[in-house]
Amino acid sequence: MSELMMFFIVFWFLLVNCLIVKGTTLRSSISYKRIIAHYLNFVNIYFNSKIYYNNYIKNLANLMIKLELLAPAGNMQKMKTAFAYGADAVYLGIPDFSLRVRINDFDLKGIKEAVKYAHANQKKVYVTVNIFAHNKHLTKLPQYLKVLKTFGVDALIVSDPGIINLIKEVWPKAEIHLSTQANCTNLEAVKFWAKQGLKRIILGREVTLKEIKEIHQAVPKMELEYFVHGAMCMAYSGRCFLSKLILDRSGNLGDCAQPCRWEYDVMLKTHNHDEELELVEEKHGTYLLNSKDLCLIKYLKELATAGITSFKIEGRAKSVYYQATVCGIYRSALDLVNKKVGGQKLKNELNRLFKELETKLVHRGYTTGFLLGTKADQNIVNSHNKSEWEFCGQVLKSEKAGQGKIAVYFQVHNTIMLSDEVEIIRPNYDIIKVKLTNLRDAKTGAELKEAHGGGGSQTALIELDSKVGFIPALTVIRRKN
Repeated sequence: MSELMMFFIVFWFLLVNCLIVKGTTLRSSISYKRIIAHYLNFVNIYFNSKIYYNNYIKNLANLMIKLELLAPAGNMQKMKTAFAYGADAVYLGIPDFSLRVRINDFDLKGIKEAVKYAHANQKKVYVTVNIFAHNKHLTKLPQYLKVLKTFGVDALIVSDPGIINLIKEVWPKAEIHLSTQANCTNLEAVKFWAKQGLKRIILGREVTLKEIKEIHQAVPKMELEYFVHGAMCMAYSGRCFLSKLILDRSGNLGDCAQPCRWEYDVMLKTHNHDEELELVEEKHGTYLLNSKDLCLIKYLKELATAGITSFKIEGRAKSVYYQATVCGIYRSALDLVNKKVGGQKLKNELNRLFKELETKLVHRGYTTGFLLGTKADQNIVNSHNKSEWEFCGQVLKSEKAGQGKIAVYFQVHNTIMLSDEVEIIRPNYDIIKVKLTNLRDAKTGAELKEAHGGGGSQTALIELDSKVGFIPALTVIRRKN
């Protein structure tokens, strides 16, 4: 290739990157002014040092590596909320082949609709086929895969080698991601799966930051995904038998009853004696197995540097409020990483975002899990921490109301009352703080002192000063208790 042609290609790459990809989630953003700076830098480096030139080309390629925010979707509303709040992709599945049998509203028709909606919004849908299959599951699987192929789902998340073989037979060009349930925790395992043609590995939560770096260096072409937020199973990579043992509901077939979250009264009995001694942690029982929730908001930059390109959130059974809050916060944090914000400014902002996660959500306490080489923490004090804030509604639409006001129509989910301290969280996690001075029934226009969810049946409206700006549909609203 001639030098002239090479210079032209680099310039064209920078221009296209700016024109087409601008506004998406990149390792760094490129403005028009930076095009010329990058190009002149490239020319200078090429003529002065081939070593620096080679490193420059590698760094330039990194600009096109997208840091993906991957969110759970238990139904269409949760998926739409996740996308609105910055998720690049969602993972979902039907109960038959997914590790979510309950609180899962998707069927084949729903998946088709989800893929259509996602692709219309330049988003992706990954379908979970990650049960530990028995022979009885295999009879229906080929037809299911054929249907998913017609839908054009973006990838399949799989843990069972037998299912991977079936996928290769039925849909040879399917993109396959190895589920975390497969316990992939070392570089030789990643090499093995790479030879099987898999595109991405969802690493086990037990993998440390140091190990991630080593895996990426050993298999640099393999996409790596890692859980950054959500519930942690007390068993190794989710391989738990408690639910099956106690209630005959298998967690490995997506029907976990979460007995690890229960209160236990533990009785100790010594050998050769009939006397029983009670082990008591607190008056309601002992939470011996209750793992804290994972939260890696402060380590996204380190994960990206180590080689993670997809940052995964747990919680298909969680609410739309959880989706909005967690996706909005992690989207904001990833954007900081993409923009190369560093130093004290990054630290301060990540501390602020962590505080939001800590105080605005119900959770079991937070842990960094195994990432830093330490053991994950347990919450043996209670089942979960309470929050002073409660989800109370989700916006349906907003419109001009005259006299410098906008009317915000919303579906009521929990009680909201006049004089409540309210936060309206727009999709970019832009918070509008309001003291509620008006509340009306959206259908009748009648003034209300309070509105109630009752399963989300009531719709209400509030009027705000138009200076707050546009409030889009799917925006969530919370109140301080």
